[in-house]
Amino acid sequence: MKLPEGIEPLELGKWENIHQNFTHTFKKHSSFKLRLPESAPDGTAKYRATTANFQWLIKYALEHNIQLRAMGSGWSFSDVAVSEGGVIDTKSLRLTFNMGKSFIDEAWLDQGKKPESLFFTQCGVSILDLNEKLEKESNQKRSLRASGNSNGQTVAGATSTGTHGGAFNLGAVHDTIVGLHIITGPDSHVWLERSSNPIASDNFIQWLGAELIRDDDAFNAAVVSFGSFGFIHGVLLEVEPIFLLEQHKIPNVPYADAVKKLINQRDFSGIASKLPYPQSPDQPQIYHLDVVVNPHSFEPDNDKKGVYLRLMYKLPFRENYTRIPRDENGFFYGDDTLGLIQKVLDSAGPLADHIIPPLVNKLFPLAYAVTDTVTGTIGETFRNTAYRGKLASFAFCIDSAHTSKVLEAVIKINKENPFSGAIGFRFVKGTKALLGFTKFEKSCVMELDGMDSKITRAFFINTCQKLDEMGVPFTLHWGKLNYNMTPQMVRKMYGEERIHKWLKIRKSLLGASMRVFNNKFLERIGLDKDPEAIV
Repeated sequence: MKLPEGIEPLELGKWENIHQNFTHTFKKHSSFKLRLPESAPDGTAKYRATTANFQWLIKYALEHNIQLRAMGSGWSFSDVAVSEGGVIDTKSLRLTFNMGKSFIDEAWLDQGKKPESLFFTQCGVSILDLNEKLEKESNQKRSLRASGNSNGQTVAGATSTGTHGGAFNLGAVHDTIVGLHIITGPDSHVWLERSSNPIASDNFIQWLGAELIRDDDAFNAAVVSFGSFGFIHGVLLEVEPIFLLEQHKIPNVPYADAVKKLINQRDFSGIASKLPYPQSPDQPQIYHLDVVVNPHSFEPDNDKKGVYLRLMYKLPFRENYTRIPRDENGFFYGDDTLGLIQKVLDSAGPLADHIIPPLVNKLFPLAYAVTDTVTGTIGETFRNTAYRGKLASFAFCIDSAHTSKVLEAVIKINKENPFSGAIGFRFVKGTKALLGFTKFEKSCVMELDGMDSKITRAFFINTCQKLDEMGVPFTLHWGKLNYNMTPQMVRKMYGEERIHKWLKIRKSLLGASMRVFNNKFLERIGLDKDPEAIV
């Protein structure tokens, strides 16, 4: 079979995700790799030719009755992004474009916004690549507005599963996206943006050759859709002038009323004496807060067994700052709980679960031993992290008001059934995405990171059961371990009305191509259905 230029056969065989916590076998002769066609004379021609190649792949899938999914870095802990047919490797699709005034709707510019605040990127560009391009290669240095704790994901993968970060007054990565170019069929592709925030001009739509859809619900459905709405080819990000994040670590803060006010209400008054700046509008503002707990060494009101705080203040950019170092214990200053647990596993080797807690106790203080102030750009702060094998990461989101009682419940579960890992939580502004898991106005994402084992997975399930017993509404991270998710659970999390709206929009965009983008994950949670066929 002769393939169009830019499409190559890809024989994967048995495939393993980057975290090595699951393997998958794709159907033979059903996977492909996309490259930019070399004969196309410029970036515009290469982009348009790749749009046509995506359409060819959908036609091929329909004719051969196979499922397809785009894949970037293979970053997800769950099987959300794989299919029982083939996979399309998009990592070589790395074009980026600045937006000129002629490509931007006048209504957007009339708000006083500038073209430099927009950046258009192909789906295969990683968050790491974006940081490099914006912070170092641009004539006007710029920053992403939000990032996850690591940056190996592609931009399309990060938005598709709701990568969140900890910018508690801003939102998740997908909340900084303002436009999506999605290939929906053999002869169709759309530009999606919110009607409440029109950005693309007629010139830009003509440049794409796409159908323009301005609809808040449609955009909010597609922006977190796990690759099931078609092939995301292009992403339009809202960015901002480059800034710095000044980081401060505060170890072993006693778990008492002051900490409870902080994590439940985002009220910093109880820890004001520990903060580097007064809480005042004319002072640097807190951009990011995360809290880490060692469940094996935790006791209320004990300053030897307290919580570990990490604060980041947003500052104007300057050239004369010291880059973030790796300390003598092997930790980067920005290491999160996953980085800590990776260090534990590297030290432990293939040991049993009961060996892990003592190692966590040993390494926890080392990870927070360096409390000097350090500063970096968003790209230097949230780094390119390489995780190696047998990690398990589980995350759920709750309303921040419930944080302390949920933490105490998780600690109690740990006493009965010790968990070989650590607990972290980050705080995020709620999202408008219909199935964005950070759905609460003041969201708290609690992360349980540990060694992948039966005991660890049982701990995750026990935690979900406890949340139900307590009557605490919660959602699960789409890109982390969520093997216990069911259709009933998903509908309880998001509500029938929201689920039906999401399904209806998916059908309206894809039509007959829906079956190409179904997979077992969607089937398992009941999101593969035709909404009109549901009785």
